[in-house]
Amino acid sequence: MEQEKSHFKPSLKLLDATMLVAGSMIGSGIFIVSADITRNVGSSGWLLVVWLITGFMTLTAALSYGELSAMFPKAGGQYIYLKEAYNPLISFLYGWSFFTVIQTATIAAVGVAFAKFTAYLIPALSEDLVAIDLGFISISPAQLLAIAVIVLLSYVNSRGVSAGKTIQTTFTVAKLLSLFGLIVFGLFFLDTAIWKVNWENMWNLGSLAPNGSISGYTTFAALGAIAAAMVGSIFSSDSWHNVTFIAGEIKNPARNIGLSLALGTIIVTVLYILTNVMYTGVLSLHDMAYADKDRVAVSAANHIFGTVGTITIAVMIMVSTFGCNNGLIMAGARVYYSMGKDGLFFKKVAELNKNAVPGFGLWIQCIFACLWCLSGRYGDLLDMISFVVVGFYMLTIFGIFILRKKRPDAARPYKAFGYPVLPVIYILMGLAFCILLIIFKPKFTWPGLIITLAGIPVYYLIRRVNMPKTVDLQTSDTLVS
Repeated sequence: MEQEKSHFKPSLKLLDATMLVAGSMIGSGIFIVSADITRNVGSSGWLLVVWLITGFMTLTAALSYGELSAMFPKAGGQYIYLKEAYNPLISFLYGWSFFTVIQTATIAAVGVAFAKFTAYLIPALSEDLVAIDLGFISISPAQLLAIAVIVLLSYVNSRGVSAGKTIQTTFTVAKLLSLFGLIVFGLFFLDTAIWKVNWENMWNLGSLAPNGSISGYTTFAALGAIAAAMVGSIFSSDSWHNVTFIAGEIKNPARNIGLSLALGTIIVTVLYILTNVMYTGVLSLHDMAYADKDRVAVSAANHIFGTVGTITIAVMIMVSTFGCNNGLIMAGARVYYSMGKDGLFFKKVAELNKNAVPGFGLWIQCIFACLWCLSGRYGDLLDMISFVVVGFYMLTIFGIFILRKKRPDAARPYKAFGYPVLPVIYILMGLAFCILLIIFKPKFTWPGLIITLAGIPVYYLIRRVNMPKTVDLQTSDTLVS
């Protein structure tokens, strides 16, 4: 631990850490996914229930992670927690999924979202145009812009944590204020007739068809519909734990990581719920569910601001996605750093550059994310990986119970709020979510499972190659005394 402190530069304060939590959560999802949720649930009441359930799960998980972050305030975050609670194989499978899809495909998706909304202002950057045609693949101007942004932010973060911190804090404050402003204007210009219609039958749960009719569900199918709807809200609320990856660069991490997790998730959850309340006040359920390309926020902004609304939202989403990608890029490389330290990734990712950041990890993450930009399949994979993401959250939170038993005397500067009740509730809710997806939306489960389980032979191959040079991974010397 002392050696790591001498290499990483603890320069992030509580504000910076909180902005990383909030900024990594808010990308483009809140501006889009409410359309799919509305199609699945068919009413304003259940729309908010989906967001409330997701918010409760996110906040509960964040408060639980506070205990783990206080015990292990070092680079790697969730990867370290899984290794300490279980074994190196489980933590590697997380790191493998994280690198192959979870983080890199998210970076690609957020980068392309930035480009798509930039095209509102500069049509020549549209995803519908072809900039390069190689025969076997056509590359759009939007994909090229997404790649350029990813490369730029990777370069900025390779110059040191201070540069990335400045971008993160500045852009997150800007998008929080912008989202809050959109909510205020939306509620001020609320259409009482639309509001009344949307809330008259607020608990009618069913599938909303393009013609406006609602098809009810059986009780069991209704649970499946809610789980399917939550795929979007969970994706929009994800990445809150990115702050745990850069623990080695946060001042007073035992205190500030847990506190930033709580503050960041509370801020974003409140804004998300208020945003959806605003949507129901300016758009009919049909207009929400069938907004052009699911761009609910664009439709809402057009109602609020008129024709200038499209430009307003485009700028907001550009700010939001740029800041979000900065946080994702900054944090992700620290996981690969920890994996490299354990001999489970390229050796060079475990080295810090002259600016005291894992530069090689930043660049291989950049390359992989750019490849996802070219593939055009990142969106599908992100939907499919929700099952795996929640699964690893459950494993990590259950790790609190394991560590309380294995290491009862370990220093715990902060203990999980509501333990054991809230962690158990999260695990049960997460388990129900995963089981319902397996039953009703198998396409959201099997691809993620296959990607994750493909890491098992990779793990044993790496261990076989690196074992003579690798320290005993089962030895646990990372407890903070």
